[in-house]
Formats: sequence, structure tokens, C-alpha cells
Amino acid sequence: MTIHELETDTAVALVDAPGTGHNRWHPDIPPLLRVRSGDTVVMRTRDGYDGQFHRGSSAADVAAADLNRIHPLSGPVYVEDALQGDTLVVEVLEVATGEFGCTLQFPGFGFLHEEFPGHHITRWDMADGRATSPDLPGVSIPGAPFMGVMGVAPSAAGLEAQNRLEASVAARGHTVLLPDALSAVPADPAIATAARRTISPTRLGGNVDIRQLTAGSRLYLPVEVDGALFSVGDGHFAQGDGESCGAAIETTCTVTVRLTARKGTDQVGPSGSCLVFERFAPAPQERQESFLAVAGMPVSPGGDIAAENLNLATANALRGMIDYLGRERGLTRQQAYTLCSVAVNLHISQLVDVPNPIVTAFLPLEVFTD
Repeated sequence: MTIHELETDTAVALVDAPGTGHNRWHPDIPPLLRVRSGDTVVMRTRDGYDGQFHRGSSAADVAAADLNRIHPLSGPVYVEDALQGDTLVVEVLEVATGEFGCTLQFPGFGFLHEEFPGHHITRWDMADGRATSPDLPGVSIPGAPFMGVMGVAPSAAGLEAQNRLEASVAARGHTVLLPDALSAVPADPAIATAARRTISPTRLGGNVDIRQLTAGSRLYLPVEVDGALFSVGDGHFAQGDGESCGAAIETTCTVTVRLTARKGTDQVGPSGSCLVFERFAPAPQERQESFLAVAGMPVSPGGDIAAENLNLATANALRGMIDYLGRERGLTRQQAYTLCSVAVNLHISQLVDVPNPIVTAFLPLEVFTD
């Protein structure tokens, strides 16, 4: 096993150092690093706002922010053994955060955006595993660091299809961030005018904002292009299920991942609607902390996006879990459905990454006796 480092100067914004990452999804973005399957990569990441805020920032600075810079990502990383049709296993080994973070509110964004039309900032200081803020006195938030964005590149055909789907969702009056070359990195018009924005997650990962993807978890991503082109960013010190106002405690991070190519898509959920991830506790006595999880998005069996439809996201999470239990545990569909009812916990992981909220089904592995 080889350990690689992908260094990033987080004091310099991505827009000022465009050769150090990207903030759009596109298959033609050149990789910054090449690794072999099973290698470990240490990646330093900017905060999700590309360094636009600091301890002296105010609500006026939030109002003046360039939102097209959101989600500067470190990568892509080319995994030489990962071929189209394979699965990329992303094992999160460690997530270490910076000492400053912020939580922002923007008009028009967040689950209750109609009730909160103003700009707002909460500035956080992180020390000794807790976050405190002069803007929210009397509160101390325990840290549970994770990366909001982990994903792989779409194929050219996949990108075109996703753009077409999201354009149709926008035409129906839903909020979707469509391709926009303003502040795009890379700025090459051939990429910037067609590349996907990073706000909404897909079957390829991206802005999943699932708080349980902490160190010790493994995320399974389908590979659409040779090399997978894995990228990561949007570090969070802590977040509640739902990410209700649209932000966690956003901060810089150093994340260590092991990237492994697995032949075939055996761990990936139904096409277009699910992500599979899991956590295995390091010791048998901590087995209750181990789980299998399936994250569902509101994508219909025909591949259409039912924008912000939590019922469909929930149904897809359950269907994905039932399929997994049949494939991996040999259960009938009715047996698996029963197990979901008596042991699976449903969490609204995020409500705000329009048009695709995520509902995740968690199955504690302690229920299995073998």
C-alpha cells in the first residue's frame, strides 16, 4: 500500500489557484494525482465557501458572497485499476478539521427559506473536540467531522442525461442550479458551460451531506469513467440530520481515504436512486456501532427526478435496503421488508440540496447473529 498526499493551500482561494482543484463535475477535468487500487490518499480541502469568510465576517459579507464558488473540491484522483462498470470503495480513515468554521443562511435556500429571508452568519471556534460561537452563546457542539462532498465524475453521456433531467425539473418551476460558467473552475468554456454544479447529489455521490460518513465508514460509488476521478470537499465539523438551514459547521479539513476498485457494481444500489455505505466498528465489543446504510434520492424507476419528494426518497432507501438484504443475506423480499420494519432506522440526511434530498435507511449489524 502506498500513501499519497494531495496538498492544498487553503489560505488561497480555488478561483485564485485554478490548477489545484475544481468546483464543477465534468469527465474532462484532468486528474491532479494518479494512484493504484488500495492506495491511501491524504487530501487537504478548502471550506465549502472557498475561503470567503473569517472571524470578522458579518451578514453583509454573506450578502456579498459569490455563490458560484461554492464547493471547491480537491482532486480529481485517478485510480488506475478502476474501470467503467466497476465500484469505487472509498474508505474514510480520518477527518481532521480546521480551528474556524461558519454556518450561513441565504435567502431562498434552506428548508424554511420562506420564513427566513435575511442573510445570517454564525462564526465558530473549534477546540478540544467542541465548537463554540460568540453568535450562539451558551452552546457547545461536539465534533463529528465528515466530508459533505465525496464523488466521482460522470461520463459524457451521463452528464448530458443529468443536465437534461435537471433542466426539465427547472422548467417545472423547481429550484435547480443549472450549468453556469461564472466563477467555474476549470474556466475552459468547453467544460464550464456544460459542467454540473455541485449542490445536488446523484448516484455518483457528490454533495450527499450524510453526517454518519465519518472516519470508519465506507462509501460505494459506481464508476462511469475509467479512473473514477474521485474528488472530495465541503468539510463539516458537525451537522444535524437534515442540515435544515442549508449549512453545517463549514470548515477546512484534512481527510485521509483509501481508494479501492471492486470489479462490478455489486455494492451499488438501484440505478439513479441510491447510494450504499457502511461502517464496521474496530472492535467486536463495539459491534452496535456498525451499520449498513442505503441513502435514497427522489428518482423514479424511469429515471426522472421528482424534486424534493421525501416519500420517493424514503421508498428508494427501503427498496435499496431490501435489494441488498436479498443479494447479500439471501433473504426473500418479504423477510427483508420485515427486517426493515423491526430494525431499520430512517433518517432525513439532508433536506436542502435541491432537487435531491436524501433519506437514509440504517440497519445495525448487531441484529445478525452470524
